[in-house]
Amino acid sequence: MDARGLIAGLRQGRTPSADDLAWFARGLASGAVSDAQAGAFAMVVCLKGLGEAGRVALTRAMRDSGAVLEWDLPGPVLDKHSTGGIGDCVSLLLAPALAACGAYVPMISGRGLGHTGGTLDKLEAIPGLRADVSTDRLRKITADIGCAIVAANADIAPADRRLYAIRDVTGTVESIDLITASILSKKLAAGLEGLVLDVKMGSGAFMKTPEDARALAKALVATAQGAGCMTRALITDMSQPLAAAAGNALEVIEVMETLTGTSVNAALWDLTVALGGEALALGGLAADAEDGEARIGQALDSGRAAEIFGEMVAALGGPADFVDRWPDRLPAAPVVREVAASREGFVATIDGEALGLTVVDLGGGRHREGDRINPSVGLSEVAGIGEHVSPDLPLALIHAASEADADRAEAVVRAAFTVTDAPVEDPPLVWERLG
Repeated sequence: MDARGLIAGLRQGRTPSADDLAWFARGLASGAVSDAQAGAFAMVVCLKGLGEAGRVALTRAMRDSGAVLEWDLPGPVLDKHSTGGIGDCVSLLLAPALAACGAYVPMISGRGLGHTGGTLDKLEAIPGLRADVSTDRLRKITADIGCAIVAANADIAPADRRLYAIRDVTGTVESIDLITASILSKKLAAGLEGLVLDVKMGSGAFMKTPEDARALAKALVATAQGAGCMTRALITDMSQPLAAAAGNALEVIEVMETLTGTSVNAALWDLTVALGGEALALGGLAADAEDGEARIGQALDSGRAAEIFGEMVAALGGPADFVDRWPDRLPAAPVVREVAASREGFVATIDGEALGLTVVDLGGGRHREGDRINPSVGLSEVAGIGEHVSPDLPLALIHAASEADADRAEAVVRAAFTVTDAPVEDPPLVWERLG
């Protein structure tokens, strides 16, 4: 077997065998497959596809490129994954809320990909916190606290770890086959009993249309269930940022405001409750999704989810007093600038991808593998669809490292909003449920 032959066959329309893909995944993990070959593989899969059988085979091959965890815990092992969007920091709310309800959540997450933010980058905006832990440490934190949001270490799906970083910098993110294999290889390697998927749709998502989002959701559910993991998927709105902020520390602020009840973001709360309700029902901790939603809401409202989040932060090296002192602990950008609307009216559409790329350009994401992230930069107080704006009411606040960076971002942010005279209805948060 050789990578050149596999790539050439794919280019000519031949689906590799399961053995071929298993060999390729091992080569990704060991380094026998070069970066150039990995990038070429990702590009040809984007252009030609693998088909259902190839997608399942690639997922299993990447899962089996490392360790597959087994658990012996007094509650179900559950997780959630989002396909990525702008201002999507639900994982930081949901993991501790599920733990508060009796689930165990070994949440293996990723860093920023393309224009979308990464859960680990957000979490590591907390000073001292490091999400790279050993498998033994993941097991201990999950068992002791109930949840651990961590990176896939060298033992967990190492083939995906390599391919994920290459996709981010080679323009090969938007592929149902690669997205499915990437997500599920890590999740299935974590030994889950139940998984709920948040498949984003709209201008800030990788899947812009209902048809594309539904195709991805069906592929994810079918592949996961075929591998023995009970799975549900929600197709949710990403025609606008989920939170009113985009950027690592800025999104953590919204999470903490919601967890502590100081300023609850309704969209974050509602989506956390919806996803958590499905997860608890899958794990047998709730009679159905509606009952699960009530339990997640109670975990948030009581402050128990905030307590567990604080325990997890401390276990990962962050401040022990973070829940009580988070406003003093998070980094802040030196330049904050209002972006005024050019006219009075109502926000009709938002180019979420443009906003996400603005955060990347400000330093909140990566242009190249290995780029250092500035956790303080991004956007806050982002106006939502249907919101009334005027030259006296900002569309957003830019948080930048310099005035020059803010200058470059301002015109892009303003152009990302379409303002009309007539009032506009806010789109539904959850479009469809599958599985």
